[in-house]
Amino acid sequence: MNSVYSIGELESFIIAILVLFIGHGVNRKVPFLKKYNIPEPIVGGLIVAAVITILHFNKIGLQFSLSMQNTLMLMFFSSVGLAASYKLLMKGGAKVFLFLGVASLYIIIQNGVGVSLASALGLEPIMGLIAGSITLSGGHGTGAAWAQTFEQDYGIQTLEFAMAAATFGLVMGGIIGGPVAQRIISKNNLVSSYGIGGNHHTDHPDLVTYDQLEEDRVTAKSILEVLFIMLMCVAGAKWTSYFVAEYNLGWMKMPDFVYALFFGVVFANITEVSRGYKIKSESVDVLGTVSLALFLSMALMNLKLWEIFDLAIPLLIILMAQTVILGLFAYFVTFKVMGSNYDAAVISGGHCGFGMGATPTAVMNMGALVSRTGPSPQAFMVVPIVGAFFIDIVNAIILQGYLSFMG
Repeated sequence: MNSVYSIGELESFIIAILVLFIGHGVNRKVPFLKKYNIPEPIVGGLIVAAVITILHFNKIGLQFSLSMQNTLMLMFFSSVGLAASYKLLMKGGAKVFLFLGVASLYIIIQNGVGVSLASALGLEPIMGLIAGSITLSGGHGTGAAWAQTFEQDYGIQTLEFAMAAATFGLVMGGIIGGPVAQRIISKNNLVSSYGIGGNHHTDHPDLVTYDQLEEDRVTAKSILEVLFIMLMCVAGAKWTSYFVAEYNLGWMKMPDFVYALFFGVVFANITEVSRGYKIKSESVDVLGTVSLALFLSMALMNLKLWEIFDLAIPLLIILMAQTVILGLFAYFVTFKVMGSNYDAAVISGGHCGFGMGATPTAVMNMGALVSRTGPSPQAFMVVPIVGAFFIDIVNAIILQGYLSFMG
């Protein structure tokens, strides 16, 4: 790399918004993208990432200053928590554990596919786990952590493969979720119980839709109030993370976004029970949708697509197979087990997101769907809770089982 140019904080933020506009513009002009609900941050982000990749191969590097990225992610997950009243939690509690079972079953299959194909292609079976749930259900962070373990315990260098596989999964998870769910919805003539189009908040004032096209009745005061609450959840998440690390409370250690979601749930239910203050759901909707869109555009701006080019052909074969198998599993299994209804279809699109990428990718897939096909509050509660609270624990247990079996 001959030249690296640092982009300032303000300019980087402007580019992050531009990514969303590019995605919106391209989606409007390309019927396929619009029909199958490919999320705008994925479309715009891949275009910008492609430009950055071309510059990379011409010895020019761009370094963005995106200090708000993590805060925006925490703001979004706090909005998910703020939308989860105890009434909704009671109503959808069984679905959470049902989806956890489905997701856990798929992790077993995912690793079985990875290990089997790795062995058939002449690779170390451990590489199959790297191209399995370690990076695809776990993401970049889990991939980096396990790569360190494999280097220390097995003497195998896997970090580059892990980062490339996680990047591949992030992209493909965002691409396949919309088409899979849209196919289910169209084939079965499914509709949201809240209807399509119109202003859902008129008939359902407590509904949070995460629909970018929804007309929300908000005021400057309500936005400021909810922004204050969300930022308190973000600060609480960061303080908790620091406290857990400082006092070495390993049993409490979870990703920051889990703490943010938890604080949101606590605040929402305290206000609902006490009735001293009513959280404005439409303001939560607006701020949550904006936070998610900006966070994802920033994440995709940082994609290093050239890492995918560095993948060995055998690993690329494994990852392509994983993509196809997840799409089929979501279509035939997730949809059926989760109830064969509209919510199940949206959950299936979300499963494609975090089965290949991460929880924010799952929510992005579902957000693109509900913008066209109608709200699904159950999906927005079930998928993030499983993705945030449970899946990392289940993933670790299953991986340990595979490693013990492999000797």
